[in-house]
Amino acid sequence: MAPRTLLDDRLVSDAWVALAGGRVVEVGVGRPPAAPTRHLDEGVLAPGLVDAQVNGAFGIDLVDADDAAWDQVRAELARTGVTAFVPTFITAPVPVLTAALQRARGRAGVPDRGAELGGASPVGGVAGRAAAAGRAGTRPQAPAPGARVLGIHVEGPFLAAARRGAHNPLHLADPSPEVVATLLDAGGDALLYVTLAPERDGSLDAIRQLVDAGVRVAIGHSDADDAQAIAAVDAGASLVTHLYNAQRPLGHRDPGVVGVALSDPRLTCGLIVDLEHVAPTAVRLAFAAAAGRIMLVSDAIAALGMPPGTYALGGQPTEVRIGAAPVRSDGTLAGSALRLDAAVANTIACGIDPAIALTAATRVPADALGAPDLGRLAAGAAADLVWLDEDWSTRASWVAGGVVAGAEHLPTVTL
Repeated sequence: MAPRTLLDDRLVSDAWVALAGGRVVEVGVGRPPAAPTRHLDEGVLAPGLVDAQVNGAFGIDLVDADDAAWDQVRAELARTGVTAFVPTFITAPVPVLTAALQRARGRAGVPDRGAELGGASPVGGVAGRAAAAGRAGTRPQAPAPGARVLGIHVEGPFLAAARRGAHNPLHLADPSPEVVATLLDAGGDALLYVTLAPERDGSLDAIRQLVDAGVRVAIGHSDADDAQAIAAVDAGASLVTHLYNAQRPLGHRDPGVVGVALSDPRLTCGLIVDLEHVAPTAVRLAFAAAAGRIMLVSDAIAALGMPPGTYALGGQPTEVRIGAAPVRSDGTLAGSALRLDAAVANTIACGIDPAIALTAATRVPADALGAPDLGRLAAGAAADLVWLDEDWSTRASWVAGGVVAGAEHLPTVTL
């Protein structure tokens, strides 16, 4: 039990959640059918946070991480409330990306294709659509205590040179069918989504090729005009990578990617709310215009959880100074050092309702990534939870019903 719990996208008082076998078996409000084993006397109980874009953290760039480094990132992310995440590999030579995908394949907890979700699905229609796309099913357990790896995001190299941001311009390229097939073969079922610029030659065919293979496509690092962005969505793109950033600005005669992102209900939009990438007014605009379609992302790099210094992103140095986002040597923003629970707090500070902010870091990304058994507290969902204090900072988290972070903060178990 907890004073406030996120149920059905609402914060309710005195709710209880029953867990068994790594799943939520029942939820309710008021007196539970049995005495609770844990009673949280403060804060908020919510589904575990889902981060759709993590380049690295805790001094580690995931593109070339070894086994110990992966386990460290998974364990430490759980201390920030993240119980599931998508590692991101940014623009690099194609052989580098394929090698990274091959190394990462065994780490992604990809559900069995076409399998039924354990227990009663809380969102049967969404689960059915995800299964059809090859992404729903019986979810494997995480190999060691820590956050789940949902799959891999490849951000580039099919990006616009004019909107490349921190990506290396030497490795940008058009998405030929052969290169796309190479990435698909290297990633296998672990390749979850690819970010590309739809105005590049061959991009619309690449979107169809990826979607036909069960891989999602995000529009990002793009100078696409309104018509090009709409064509990408018509071809199957369903995500937008870090809304506003590395995109043609919104214009009233040519709304471009931002205008399409805010107005097209087929798109779910990532948003970096560190209050440096995006101003509070733009945060409020995004949540007002694209209600229910904004997912908070960290876009964290190796600097997350580390002191100021120089860290790698995509094989290039990135400088982190006190109180500032990471930058390249020319001052270009290069990811963030943002915790996702801090992104929730920042979003609330911008004036967004707390339940909406929490949902943007839980159910919205889970649904957008084809993981309908995550991001909610409902019968049949995975027992991934986070306990947040009154300042929205993580106190404890659970994955598959087991405590993976913050055990020292939990009240004594009642037997």
